[in-house]
Amino acid sequence: MRILIKVELPVEQANALAKNGTLGKTIQTILQEQKPEAAYFTEINGARCGLIVVNLKDTSELPAYAEPWFLAFNAKAEFHPAMTLQDLSAAGPAIEQAAKKYGNVQEAAGVI
Repeated sequence: MRILIKVELPVEQANALAKNGTLGKTIQTILQEQKPEAAYFTEINGARCGLIVVNLKDTSELPAYAEPWFLAFNAKAEFHPAMTLQDLSAAGPAIEQAAKKYGNVQEAAGVI
């Protein structure tokens, strides 16, 4: 299952590691171990943030992806299932079935 991991590094801890020269090296070490499909870095909520895409065979793998970030940076991590365009296309019949079954529930209840 493809997972998008959002890793938010606390400013104080990341600043301390940047100042002592270990921030980049630690990030590189973690990513070398995790071998993501993609990794992007940005700012979110005023903090350094990584958006990392991995493909998991089993949910039991989640700690192996979370713990290095928690332990090295005291980071917050969120895990979100993610679909490719091909995955979304394959989901089409389930979406259509849900739309037929539940698409008018709010209208029938007078909500919309």
